[in-house]
Amino acid sequence: MTNVANPPSDAAALLASRRRAVDQAVESAFREYLAPGFSSSLAVAAVGGFGRRELFPHSDVDVLVLLEKEALVGASKDAMAGFLRALWDQRLRVSQSVRTLDECCALHEGNIELTVSLLDLRFLAGDRSLYDALAERLPRFLHSQRQSLVRHLSKLSRARHGKYQNTIYHLEPNLKETPGGLRDLHLLGWLGKLRTMPPEALDESRRFLHAARCFLHLQSGRDNNLLSFDAQEEIAGEGGAAAWMREYFRHARSIHRAALRALEAGEGANSSMLAQFRDWRARVSNADFSVARERVLLKSPHGFEKDPELALRLFRFVARHGFRLAADTERRLAEHSGAVAAWFARGGQLWPALREILELPHAVQALREMHDTGILGALFPEWEQIDCLVVRDFYHRYTVDEHTLVTLQTLADLRGTADPERRRFAEMLEEIEHPAVLFFALLFHDTGKGFGQGRHIAESLRRAESAMERIHMPLADRETVRFLIARHLDLSAVMTSRDLDAPETARALADGVETVERLRCLALLTYADTSAVNPTAMSPWRLGQLWRACLAAYRELTRELDTDRIQLSGGPAERAEFLDGFPVRYLRTHSEAEIATHLDLDRRCRTTGVAADVERLSGVYRLAVATRDRKSLFAALAGVLSSFGMNILKAEAFGNRQGRVLDTFVFCDPSRTLDLNPPEVDRLRLAVERVALGKVDVAELLRGRPKPVPPSRQSRIRPRVSFDNDASSASTLVEIVAEDRPGLLYDLARTLSAAGCNIEVVLIDTEAHKALDVFYITRDGRKLEPGEHAALRAQLLSVC
Repeated sequence: MTNVANPPSDAAALLASRRRAVDQAVESAFREYLAPGFSSSLAVAAVGGFGRRELFPHSDVDVLVLLEKEALVGASKDAMAGFLRALWDQRLRVSQSVRTLDECCALHEGNIELTVSLLDLRFLAGDRSLYDALAERLPRFLHSQRQSLVRHLSKLSRARHGKYQNTIYHLEPNLKETPGGLRDLHLLGWLGKLRTMPPEALDESRRFLHAARCFLHLQSGRDNNLLSFDAQEEIAGEGGAAAWMREYFRHARSIHRAALRALEAGEGANSSMLAQFRDWRARVSNADFSVARERVLLKSPHGFEKDPELALRLFRFVARHGFRLAADTERRLAEHSGAVAAWFARGGQLWPALREILELPHAVQALREMHDTGILGALFPEWEQIDCLVVRDFYHRYTVDEHTLVTLQTLADLRGTADPERRRFAEMLEEIEHPAVLFFALLFHDTGKGFGQGRHIAESLRRAESAMERIHMPLADRETVRFLIARHLDLSAVMTSRDLDAPETARALADGVETVERLRCLALLTYADTSAVNPTAMSPWRLGQLWRACLAAYRELTRELDTDRIQLSGGPAERAEFLDGFPVRYLRTHSEAEIATHLDLDRRCRTTGVAADVERLSGVYRLAVATRDRKSLFAALAGVLSSFGMNILKAEAFGNRQGRVLDTFVFCDPSRTLDLNPPEVDRLRLAVERVALGKVDVAELLRGRPKPVPPSRQSRIRPRVSFDNDASSASTLVEIVAEDRPGLLYDLARTLSAAGCNIEVVLIDTEAHKALDVFYITRDGRKLEPGEHAALRAQLLSVC
């Protein structure tokens, strides 16, 4: 691997040097292998990045072998093999295409990339007259197929953008494929050639990305385009990764916006729908603004310099109708941003106007336009701290500003959801009288990020306080914003690290929120905040847990005084024997149908020694096991699930006075092993039963599980173990945070069992490489004494 301390100072010289070297290699291989048999009727041309003279240190070498006629394909086979072998021997990754003149001038629906690559055609060697014939025919062909090619390029680009959630703000972006990356620069060049118009000047951004990609290739010794956290540290050097990434995002933002304008211009030219909306557009225009090609234009020639308040009216118009700003409007905003900022700085009654914007249907579109044009930072200087801010967290996918905007969009999208699980939260949003206050709290909930661990909430509150004072927000609304920012992590922590069926959990939640109205706001903020972490963060399991947490707090806030007085009385003798010794919470947390299923398991267990069932729930599976109790049983069962690649989400252990236990596990199947291979369900159940009977050593099962990819150096997790004797009236809560690995839960549970602890409830959560496991435990039927914590902590840390 080449050791590179910083990006090359002159990437253009490096690219030119490699291009000349590869040109010479191709020409030399041509002379040795192809020229002797094909002095005419065959030419070699560079296409793609090679044709553009953008050959990075480890890029593929795209070569077109142009033949006069089809009959030459077979005749040139041996010579072609020697030609390619000579290049491969020089460690060049050649991507070749052999085509006739006619094939190059025909559109192949299944291989549009070939035609696109010809947009960057460059002669290398061979029959120059044959190449010139293609160079003469190609422009006419491209012009005749222009609309089709633009449509295909648009479709491919939109799909690529969608793969990256249509945002540039990824914490570890792909320099080539992510929106705002090199592929968008290529797109601008291709659309410019097809539409015979020059692309926007982005030379500085091009040089920046070229230098960065050269660095990545040299540093890794391969065609690597991922700006990982480690690569960011190395490429930034003494200047710091955060500052370097901010510069990257500003270049990417310029490129992406230019690419979107070019795409929309091409799509608009091809669309007959535009004419259908002309009359409608005329109706939405007003005295200040007109709409053309889905873009907002200013009518006044003076605009913002004469009337800074026009900026708020502009974004109110966007929030109402959902149109984006025209390039000319953006330019005029940028030119007069100082006047607009000065007007904002004078303060005054800005909250009524802002509240109206935040409650309109396209509020998030307006906020994005405000952010991209710098107006959001002018209105709220507090926002500039998180502009393009990268905070090293391998669980989050986006920069802090993008995460914030995604939270707002997630909340807005609830209004049109058809998903029944999310519809419950949509109804909650409809019940909020002033959603603008919730939106404002979300806008500021992470503005304190970047100030170190533990300070982000306090700093976010300080910044929100300053902004609320400046815009004259009413005192009651300020109090709601303060509450939401101060408590914005509470529900997400509780829903994955506390027993939601425990009365203490419900009481703690209710005491924290105090009112049903605040509970609704906090639940919606938590839903949006968690969903915006990354596209899979709000899993069906977490969504269900959030709803259960809300329900528990709601019932506690509204319950009658005797709700938790649950008594076991009478019933059939078999049922009474089964339940004898179970905690009262079992009756509260299980339906009659579930109790009947568990009773049937216990009945089978009395005959065979063990009984297990696996059932499919909404997005997860549930395993229930009835057997005789023995030491480390829970750990062994957890180990079986881990050996099958399952991720355990929650587990409970109940024991009766007859020495039989009922252990339940809720788990997900990330590799869809059980979905795709139904017989695996029976194999899993059989393995569970054999381990429960002691016939199979679970350690042997775990040895065969592959190890996960370790996190980067900057993302390693320092394990920690904490104890809480106040979270439950009957158990000690043990919270463990550690780097996740196969068998971790098994090792932790085995350690607790070996220490003489009885596991009552287990809650498991995983954030990327971080495991968060919470155990409710007792020893000899009581909580652990404070003096017993230190020794157990040391034992648990040793297996983390």
